Amino acid sequence: MSQLSNNPMHLMVPESPASYPEAASLPGSMLSAASLTPESVSEILAQATVLECENPLQRAKRLASRRIALLFYEASTRTRTSFELAAKGMGADTTLVSNLSSSIEKGETLKDTGLTLRALGAESIILRHPSSGAPWLLEHETQLPVLNAGDGMHEHPSQALLDLRTMLNHLRSDKERVTAKTLTGVTITIVGDILHSRVARSNMLLLPKLGAKVILCGPVELLPDTAALAGPGIEIERDFVRALGQSQVIMMLRIQAERLAGLHIDLEEYTASYQLTEFLLAKHAPDVHVMHPGPIVRGLELTGEVADGSQSLILEQVRHGVAIRMALIDRALRAASSQEVPR
Repeated sequence: MSQLSNNPMHLMVPESPASYPEAASLPGSMLSAASLTPESVSEILAQATVLECENPLQRAKRLASRRIALLFYEASTRTRTSFELAAKGMGADTTLVSNLSSSIEKGETLKDTGLTLRALGAESIILRHPSSGAPWLLEHETQLPVLNAGDGMHEHPSQALLDLRTMLNHLRSDKERVTAKTLTGVTITIVGDILHSRVARSNMLLLPKLGAKVILCGPVELLPDTAALAGPGIEIERDFVRALGQSQVIMMLRIQAERLAGLHIDLEEYTASYQLTEFLLAKHAPDVHVMHPGPIVRGLELTGEVADGSQSLILEQVRHGVAIRMALIDRALRAASSQEVPR
C-alpha cells in the first residue's frame, strides 16, 4: 500500500500510477484522475447526461434499496451535498459518517470504520480524508468501490470531471464524447495555492490528456518549479496578466490568509499580483470563462463582482457536480453488483 502523506512537496509531481501496488483499483472505484482515459471519461460524461435528463421518478428507481456510505473526515458543503443528492436522486439509501459524530472521535481507525460500514451493508463508500492515499487504503481493506471525494493535498477526481463538463458546455458542442484532441487549442490557467491544491492536481492529470494546455500561475512559495514536471502540456507562468491573456478558462483557487502568513507571503502583495478583478478581465481577457472550485474568498483571490459577473461559471460548476456524481455512483454500484464482496 502507498503510505498516507500530507507532504505537499512530495505530491507536487504526481507519481506514476504504476508506482502504486494498488493502482489497478477495483471496478467502479474512482481514486485518481490518473486512471482516466478519454474513453472512460466519455462513458462518465455520457451517463451523466442520461441521468440528468431522465424522468426523476424513473431515475429514483435505479438504485432503490442500494446502500451508499459517505465517510467525511473534513468539513464539506458542495462535495458532500452533491454526492448525497446524487445518490438520493437515484433512490439509494445514504448514511453520513463524520469524524465529529462517530467512533472516529474515539480513535477508531479508517480500516475499522470501513469494515464496520461494509458489515452494515454499505456497497460503496464515498471518502473525504485529510491524509493523502486514504482512499487506496480504504479500498484495499474493504474491497468495496471507493469514490475519492478529496484526500489530503493529493487529488479530487470528481471535481476535475465536473470542471471538464463545465468547460465542454461552453467550449465544445459535444460535452459527452472526448478524445485526446478535444481540448487542442484550449489554454486553462490555474491560479493560486497550487502547492496545496488537490483540485489543481487532478485537473493537471486530466486536462492535458484531452489536448489542453495548462498554465500554472502563482508565487514560487505556492507554486514550486517542480510543478512543471508533473506531465506534458503543463507550463508555469509567474506573470498573472500574461497568463490571463493566453487563456480561454481561468481557474482561481482559494487562498487561506493564515497559510500565506506561514509562508511569509504578504497578503497585500499577493492580492496586488494575483487577484482577479473586473478591470483585469475587461482589459486582458474579456471572453475568458472564470471558474473556482469553492469555497471562494471574496476580496482575496477574486472580487465579488467577478464571482457574480457574466463570465463566472462558478455556480454552473456546482450544478454539473450533481450529474457527474450521479454517474460515478451509478458506475460504482453497477460494479459492486457484479462482484462478490466478502462479509
